[in-house]
Amino acid sequence: MRVGGAALRCTRRLTLRPFEAADGGWFAAMNADPDVMRHFASTLDRPSSDGFLSRIIAGWDERGWGLWAVEGVVAGPLREPLGFVGLNPAPVLGPETVEVGWRLRRAAWGQGYAPEAAREAVRVGFDVLGVEEIVSFTVTANHNSRRVMAKIGLRHDPARDFDHPGIDPVTHPHLVRHVLYVATGPR
Repeated sequence: MRVGGAALRCTRRLTLRPFEAADGGWFAAMNADPDVMRHFASTLDRPSSDGFLSRIIAGWDERGWGLWAVEGVVAGPLREPLGFVGLNPAPVLGPETVEVGWRLRRAAWGQGYAPEAAREAVRVGFDVLGVEEIVSFTVTANHNSRRVMAKIGLRHDPARDFDHPGIDPVTHPHLVRHVLYVATGPR
């Protein structure tokens, strides 16, 4: 499914735009922040962050959809983008699974940006891409992301909670169990 018309989107307060290689600096700083990454196995060093950024850009080139850089519509104290939000394949849950996800810089937390941007991503998934189901998942203890999932209309499906195969249970036992939230599109 390739959809070029999903590349640039706007909400009331945000612009969702494709990533560029020039985004590497702020993106790496966000991915290196221990508070931002506390529900992940580790922060990302610059080469790992740059690799992630390259995969995001390549995903847009290959599929025509993916993760957006999020910027505020009105200039304010945050001069750099706020973070990312968007849709991504989730092969850990199956080859056709589409996930909505987000990561925001610490300075952007608590202002409703994640649900505002994620609602637009879900809308694009259903209305533009025509996917039948969108999921989101996180570690059990990530209550902030779980609140966002509920705010954007996803429902927790305890029967589909899972142990993430990419997390080492010996090194990070508290990060293994993931909760899954789901929304289905109009039929």
